[in-house]
Amino acid sequence: MEAGDVVTLPHHRMHIILLHNRDHDLLEDDPGREAREDVVRVVSSMADALNRGDTLAEPLAIEGDRLDFMDTLRRCQPDLVVNLCESLAADSRGEMAIPCLLDALGLAYTGSSALSLGLALHKPKAKEVLTARGVSTPPFHVVERLEDALAVDLPWPLIVKPAREDASMGVTSESVVHERAALVRACDAVLREFHQPALVEQFIPGREIYVPLLGNRPRQALPLTEIVFGRTFEDRPNIVSYNAKWEAASAEYRDTTSGLCRLDANLESRCVQVALEAFAALDCQDYGRVDLRVSPEGVPYVIDINPNCDLHPSAGFAKAALAAGMDYPALASRLVEVALERAHGHPSHRRKGSGANRRPDSKDRNLLAAGG
Repeated sequence: MEAGDVVTLPHHRMHIILLHNRDHDLLEDDPGREAREDVVRVVSSMADALNRGDTLAEPLAIEGDRLDFMDTLRRCQPDLVVNLCESLAADSRGEMAIPCLLDALGLAYTGSSALSLGLALHKPKAKEVLTARGVSTPPFHVVERLEDALAVDLPWPLIVKPAREDASMGVTSESVVHERAALVRACDAVLREFHQPALVEQFIPGREIYVPLLGNRPRQALPLTEIVFGRTFEDRPNIVSYNAKWEAASAEYRDTTSGLCRLDANLESRCVQVALEAFAALDCQDYGRVDLRVSPEGVPYVIDINPNCDLHPSAGFAKAALAAGMDYPALASRLVEVALERAHGHPSHRRKGSGANRRPDSKDRNLLAAGG
């Protein structure tokens, strides 16, 4: 289908399932509990935005590691699944399993594929792809054993983070290090707490700029945003730590604000181009955000790629959409349109048969109510 073509929607009421994880209480000691709990609030906001006119949007939760949601989806045959899952059984690595299961059911869904989600979450692999494609990203080293930290040979200062987490999990003010002993301590913390390798990158001083991307053909950049670091960061690294993102009572949260970015035209163009190249390199689709650090010399470096980024109304993506003239209901509708545009013309995404276009029966509704 060509850009600008209109998708003909079904004449019946469109049935959308908002699929999400509900696993924030699964682990007694979960370093990402606040981020996982936030998904439930996103679902509520998205349901309110989409439940209007000829659209029925219903939440369906994946409880822990249970897969009975598959039976509900198979019976309901929704027109679209809004995939809001960010983990499975409180493990971020399970995020990539969900698109695989939806593909197996032949259902259209919002957001990126399993391959893209897996690459983005496996930060060293993502950086290898970016480097191979010529996209600027800080040089890095992977520490799998503590003794590997002694072999790191990168320009100081460095930043240490878990290799396979998102939402700033494991990132603290101690993650930025200036000498070997601090590097060893930071790597040790990641290895012990997250049971996965530590990613060590050259720390890029400068501005932190986010590029929100929406659509496929064409793909557009929404207004760019920038992190503003307040007084708390006068004596600590200017980074968005886990506390800065999720701990509302912390000084880091209070003094980490975001606002529309003011850049000269050339630098803004470079930032957008680098973000588009990074998004394409990982085959991301529909929507997402690319995080950049812009050096004092004006070079944008990709520090993270966030397919299926946070869609909470108060999060950066929704704020950028609002600055572009889309309120939250309009953004939600646009995300649905983008996914349907992409799925249109690919019959494998919808297996027409006795279950297709079927409205959920009472048994299905009980399951949906329990999972919502």
